[in-house]
Amino acid sequence: MVDRRRSLVSLGFFFFSLLFQFTFEQITPLNSSIELAALFDLRSSLGLRSREWPRKVDPCSFWKGVTCENGRVIGINISGFRRTRLGRVNPQFSVQGLANLTLLQSFNASNFLLPGSIPDWFGLQLSSLKVLDLRSCSVNGAIPSSIGNLTNLTSLYLSDNHLTGIIPDSLGQLLSLSVVNFSRNSLSGTIPTSFVSLGNLSSLDISNNFLSGSIPPGIGALTRLQYLNLSGNSLMASIPSQLGNLSSLVDLDLSSNSLTGGVPPELRGPRSLQRMILSNNMLDGLLSGNLFPTLSQLQVVVLRHNNFTGDLPDALWSLPRLSYLDLSDNNFTGMLPNSSSNQNATAAMLNISNNMFYGNLSPIIRRFSVIDLSSNYFEGKILDSMLNISLNTNCLQNVSNQRTAGECASFYAERGLTFDNFGRPNSTGPPVPESSRKSNRDKIILAAVLGGFGLLVILLLLLVLFLLCAHKRRNSSQRGNGVGPAPAGSSPPPPGMSINFINVGDSFTIQQLLQATGDFSDANLIKHGHSGDLFNGVLESSVPVVIKRIDVRTTKKDSYLVELDLFSKISHTRFVPLLGHCLDNENEKFLVYKHMPNGDLANSLYYKKSTSEDGTLQSLDWITRLKIAIGAAEALTYLHHECNPPFVHRDIQASSILLDDKYEVRLGSLSEVCTQEGDSHQSKITRLLRLPQSSDPGTSGSSTSNCAHDVYCFGKILLELVTGKIGISASSDAEFKEWLDQMLPFISIYEKELVAKIVDPSLVVDEDFLEEVWAIAIVARSCLNPKPSRRPPMRYILKALENPFKVVREESAGSSRLRATSSRGSWNAVLFGSWRQSSDVTAIPTASGSKVEGGSSLKHSGTTGSQGSGNNGGGSSSRRRHSNEIFPEPSNIQDIERPEQQE
Repeated sequence: MVDRRRSLVSLGFFFFSLLFQFTFEQITPLNSSIELAALFDLRSSLGLRSREWPRKVDPCSFWKGVTCENGRVIGINISGFRRTRLGRVNPQFSVQGLANLTLLQSFNASNFLLPGSIPDWFGLQLSSLKVLDLRSCSVNGAIPSSIGNLTNLTSLYLSDNHLTGIIPDSLGQLLSLSVVNFSRNSLSGTIPTSFVSLGNLSSLDISNNFLSGSIPPGIGALTRLQYLNLSGNSLMASIPSQLGNLSSLVDLDLSSNSLTGGVPPELRGPRSLQRMILSNNMLDGLLSGNLFPTLSQLQVVVLRHNNFTGDLPDALWSLPRLSYLDLSDNNFTGMLPNSSSNQNATAAMLNISNNMFYGNLSPIIRRFSVIDLSSNYFEGKILDSMLNISLNTNCLQNVSNQRTAGECASFYAERGLTFDNFGRPNSTGPPVPESSRKSNRDKIILAAVLGGFGLLVILLLLLVLFLLCAHKRRNSSQRGNGVGPAPAGSSPPPPGMSINFINVGDSFTIQQLLQATGDFSDANLIKHGHSGDLFNGVLESSVPVVIKRIDVRTTKKDSYLVELDLFSKISHTRFVPLLGHCLDNENEKFLVYKHMPNGDLANSLYYKKSTSEDGTLQSLDWITRLKIAIGAAEALTYLHHECNPPFVHRDIQASSILLDDKYEVRLGSLSEVCTQEGDSHQSKITRLLRLPQSSDPGTSGSSTSNCAHDVYCFGKILLELVTGKIGISASSDAEFKEWLDQMLPFISIYEKELVAKIVDPSLVVDEDFLEEVWAIAIVARSCLNPKPSRRPPMRYILKALENPFKVVREESAGSSRLRATSSRGSWNAVLFGSWRQSSDVTAIPTASGSKVEGGSSLKHSGTTGSQGSGNNGGGSSSRRRHSNEIFPEPSNIQDIERPEQQE
């Protein structure tokens, strides 16, 4: 009965479509049998579904994406189509049917998988083609020079593929071209000089390739050009002054190259220019004062990471539409202007950090909503009502983390100015006598010598103890206690390692890998990893892969065996798939992984949207970020709690978190994985003495093998997702400590609104999402507990990420309710116990703006008096009861006290 009803509905819809067609549209049916056969050939070779291209109906009338005119096919759009199940088995660039569509004007296959190269006959048989769109199709190989024969072509989109080789000179023959987009490929060589003939060109984007040489000055002849993006290449020499002839230019992006010299003042020519991005080059000199007055439409100016010097032109601050100004990491100096003709206009961001600006803060900065003035030499008082502003490393009064008085005074003295000495009296008084300074210096030297001698004695005793412990652990490992990285230069595999090669993919030949990577060309090089060089490649079956080439002469000789051994023992979807290996060469070994379309988290947190013609950076939304956090936590939970013995990753950072096409996590960088330390006696000693194996904060990259170290590094990842600060997880210990000292005061379990001050400004966060972000920040802080034994295990962290509202709502409901609802072994009890331990040593701002030392004295709803006890006042006993009574430890207390023995 149900099938009969569905048949009747389908039949009714069919007749309604026919009625609509012949009543309103009167589309001429396809009248060419050759083109009909060509369409069915395409339907078969591309594996298109009946839902889009059904049989037994007229293609011109009913096939989605097929456009006809007078009964002939003039357009095909399969963008975003899904293949049939059979078509997904072995997708190829198989579009031979197009050759018989002689009147075809448009072919759009963007976001449709077409692995393979563009056939030469495209430029010989599709003479009517005007639009060719192959964005994000996994196309590889070179751009055929025959494309230059498509003289009717107006738009050519080949971005986000795996194209290699040079850009053909023949493309200069396409005089009708209006849009060219070759961005995010692996093209090499130089920008063809023949491009200067493309007089109708309005948009040229060849960013993020491997182009070299200089910018052809002849590009200045393209007077219709509105969008020019050459960023992310290796272009050298100076910016040609002829770019000033591009009178229609709206968007200019030359960032991330190796350009030198200054900004030519002729760039004031394009009066409609809205975005000028010249960051990450080697530009130097002064900014011309007459560069900006005529650029009244300019909205975005980015000059960061260059070598500019001197003062900023006042005209720059007076641009009426300016919304984004980033001049960070240069050598600019001078004082900010006191006023501007457009001071009351609102703008998004100002970043002039890491320069040499000085003097008092100017009201002009109120124009911006997010401000970074750190690492300059500003003095005086901060302005009232200044939010979302960073002022670290300056010379300001009543602000923490400033430069020393001596450093500030020296800077101002070099310029013949007087430093205000942070507003203290006698700032201009007589200097301290040299004899007094010398006496103090002698005392400091004497104390340092005595302290150093005592420290040396202690270090000698610790060294002896360390050698004894190391000897004991080495003897234990020789009896087969787990898998770990082999010592550098050792020939046989580590004891206890037995690799089952059946479980580690196929065996490839070196010839297959050379063909897949173009002889491991620099064009396919992704990066130089610490365990080997990573290359993009495409196998003979058109499967994109990533190949790691390991030189055993310069890296740990058996690190690849450790990784193979790991893959032979673990099986989980959260790890990057290992497709195979090649171990034939004596000095070089190769591991072949599945290609991850979205790269790693370090490069995907901010990205350029492929459909955005202006190249604007997009950021991952909060839902995707939380999805990534949960995925990474699942991978670590598997290593720590589902493997026996437990494994420690030891290299958790944003570059280790790989993302597939749906932003699902596939954990990589597995060459440092080893089993957790199993000698409890040694673990206690190393924790007590804080030896390198103790998993203390700051041991990233050390030989630590405790799960607590992974938890600490995962806390960095969570903060990176919350704040959007790229590079936190890969920063040095000193850099991260400085950053952490600034951020921790804004992560409080009692003040949700505080976290809004450190949330990534690019995130659109409503009230519900803010509570979720707040919860994740709390989890991050628990992971970053300075005591390894107080960090929560990964299985509790995963529970917290899956239940973020429970993290904050149970606590905010009051301590008594939590006592009644939380068992001694529950994940949230452990989490809050860790939170309390980390909060006890931190000053947290209260709602009134004051600070209270230690979580045990903070008051909130549901409590009366101190958090330590409801009856007795403060004291050490109150603090001791704080986490044990209100937030009890779980019954299996070894999960907290001894993370190195987790089951």
